[in-house]
Amino acid sequence: MSLLNTIVPSLTRVPARAGNGTARDLGPTVKPHYEIKETDEAYGVTAHLPGVAKDGLELTAETGELHIVGRRAWKHPEGWTSLYRESTDAPFELVLTHDNAIDAEKIAAELRDGVLRISLPKAEAVKPRKITVS
Repeated sequence: MSLLNTIVPSLTRVPARAGNGTARDLGPTVKPHYEIKETDEAYGVTAHLPGVAKDGLELTAETGELHIVGRRAWKHPEGWTSLYRESTDAPFELVLTHDNAIDAEKIAAELRDGVLRISLPKAEAVKPRKITVS
């Protein structure tokens, strides 16, 4: 691990582990389209989860990881046959790792129109501070 990696906080995607309770129950999953932005105060994650309602969303913050699981609520109508589909009904799953630079008590999330926005406030220890020189 380089010195830069120890100084600069990071969020990275990791594959789901078979030992994880949610991954074992989901079967095949789809990685949602997502983006991560950073400000001085927090990280912002935006994940696109079309067809997922609030009751089908699981958001879990563990030590060093953020788990996002979204299950779609739409069911095929009786006797309906699709001719073409661009997406599958598989649930969404995204696991992001971080270096514990996030204040887990202050995480906020909002799901609106299939777009999940998560605010991950930085811990006080990693926020930039101005140092006066005497």
